[in-house]
Amino acid sequence: MPEILPLKCALIISASDSGGGAGLEADLKTLSAHGVFGCCVVSAVTAQNSLTVTAMECLSPTLVTAQLKAVADDFPIAAIKIGLLGSVANTLAVADFLAAFFSLIPTVIDPVMVSAQGYNFLPPEAMAALRQLLPLATIATPNIPEAGALCGGRTLQTPTEQAAAARELLVQTKAKNILVKGGHGQSQGADDFLAGAIGEIWFPGERVKTLNTHGTGCTLSSAICANLALGLELPQAISLAKDYVTQGLHQSFQPGHGPGPLNHFHTYYRYQ
Repeated sequence: MPEILPLKCALIISASDSGGGAGLEADLKTLSAHGVFGCCVVSAVTAQNSLTVTAMECLSPTLVTAQLKAVADDFPIAAIKIGLLGSVANTLAVADFLAAFFSLIPTVIDPVMVSAQGYNFLPPEAMAALRQLLPLATIATPNIPEAGALCGGRTLQTPTEQAAAARELLVQTKAKNILVKGGHGQSQGADDFLAGAIGEIWFPGERVKTLNTHGTGCTLSSAICANLALGLELPQAISLAKDYVTQGLHQSFQPGHGPGPLNHFHTYYRYQ
């Protein structure tokens, strides 16, 4: 018999990935794999596949706000994940709505800026707006390049620099918690460093040897969101999310010609 769980709803605010490996598509798969019902607010639509991103078009902040209101009016949101917003106007619209209506709900921000292929998702002028959004989140999850960009364009190479960037962002942005992910680092493992209200913690991670890493950042932040929606404390939510991503990478696959996604449903089936 399947396990009967209380219904938990989480909200994803991000962009669509037509290739299905990242963005809203990866986020909703991740929530479903955790037994959490996902609502979504679309901030932008991207034209992309496993090889490249060819175009992106942002929705209007009016439509983004209308989607937020529609969800808030009906669903008992237990946690929120914010990904790619794509414009200054959308970032400010989400920040305003979050402060007014969702300020007490656990929120994860994944500050998506550039694709793995080098496509700029976030215009430079949106950086200041993004900084306004970070203090409203329970946790922000930049990778090493994103943390370096938020710290003024620095290049982070060592675990010491990774940890220093997390501490710096914590002070500069007045965020509650900053998790700088180590997947883009040069160390043997894929270790993440958390600095914040609960202290400083290293989360060790296995560096899985695979090219199929599309959407791993989206997936990690959504898994943290799902775990927070299920009532877990932040350290456990992060640790279990890392385990989920690692196992998904071990069972990753390649549906197109470029790097594929991890297996979001690895607990249910394997790809051949």
